[in-house]
Amino acid sequence: MDNGAQARLAAARVIDAVLHHGRSLKAELSTALAGIDDVRDRALVEAMAFAAIRHQGRYAAALSRWMPRPPGARDAPLRALIYAGFAQLDPMGLPAHAALNATVDAARLLGRAHQAGLVNALLRRAQKDGLPTAGADAAWPAWLLAEVRANWPQDVEAILTASAAAAPQWLRVNTRRVTRDAYYTRLIQAGLQADVPDDMPDALRLATPVPVDALPGFADGDVSIQDGAAQRVADALMPAAGARLLDACAAPGGKSAHLLERDPALQLLAIDIAAPRVARIDQTFRRLGIGAQARVRAADALDPARWWDGTPFDAVLLDAPCSATGIVRRQPDVLLHRRPADLDALAALQAQLLDALVAVVAPGGTLLYATCSILRRENATQVEGFLARHPDFALEPLDARFGRDTGAGHQRLPGESGMDGFFYARLKRLR
Repeated sequence: MDNGAQARLAAARVIDAVLHHGRSLKAELSTALAGIDDVRDRALVEAMAFAAIRHQGRYAAALSRWMPRPPGARDAPLRALIYAGFAQLDPMGLPAHAALNATVDAARLLGRAHQAGLVNALLRRAQKDGLPTAGADAAWPAWLLAEVRANWPQDVEAILTASAAAAPQWLRVNTRRVTRDAYYTRLIQAGLQADVPDDMPDALRLATPVPVDALPGFADGDVSIQDGAAQRVADALMPAAGARLLDACAAPGGKSAHLLERDPALQLLAIDIAAPRVARIDQTFRRLGIGAQARVRAADALDPARWWDGTPFDAVLLDAPCSATGIVRRQPDVLLHRRPADLDALAALQAQLLDALVAVVAPGGTLLYATCSILRRENATQVEGFLARHPDFALEPLDARFGRDTGAGHQRLPGESGMDGFFYARLKRLR
């Protein structure tokens, strides 16, 4: 059997771990892709896994319609492989003969040779009859969909449609090493077509994502992958040259890196609560060749007394833990793993983090609160509560680059300007 079957098997194992064992899609893919040498196979495995998780509701409906007894818990790996097969036909649109043959061979590699005929029959049925259609809301748990509808009644269909689509690949050019125009030329020479956003001086956008290996100079630190909405954080914070800056929940380090790329003189402290996450910040800084003056350490932002030296920060970035409802198109497994109690716990943690970091902000300094959520209770409502508790802070205006004005911060919804959903609130400590 060729590597085509191996790639289908790898995708099925990732899908099985996410759907049936509650694992993280990002983490499972990271492990699986590390063992695959061929760049094309890595891209194929990733595409199958994402498509299967995004469309698992449709695929479950197909099995229920076509089988009197769909695969149960004992046959979960087989179900995952069938989903990988469906994904190749719709939405990936791979040639049917290649998808069928390789997926049937993967059933044998999975130890399911006696069920290879079933896999073949189901994929041929999908090829002939097409897979069931479903609304964009099919993947969302009812309780979370109700909250999105209550928050954004006029925008809910656009949110769901954007969240179900594959995201473009945003690049952030390290302008300390290469100009954006020069890097754009290198992309074209490599056969990659990119859009050039007018008002984002560090950004380029690829409609079709490619592996990092295909990006010129990625290993050398010339470019990073970072959504446009996340790149806007640097514009929202706008620290003064050489400012003393804290990134309080910094891993994996992309936002700190962007700020350092713009101003290497920043006196930056990047912290995160877990040592493995801090190691990722170090890796990011090393690849980009930045941060010689920056400090990185494992620390709990909730307990400044254990790590703060008493000198206030001119600017503090709190990109807070959140529901990630703004990045479902990038992390579709969010809809599988999130539970109602999670939102209460996250909202409480966000408030605690805001309150804890008040002490470290200098008079006249800035606290930027950001999330990749679209839920008001994590965003505008959180800011309103903070301002009520801390009258020595005031909300500073942002402009239309950051989305719509909620009255307590700016909200970008998924897909707007091709970006992820994101929230920004710039809070200034009064002198």
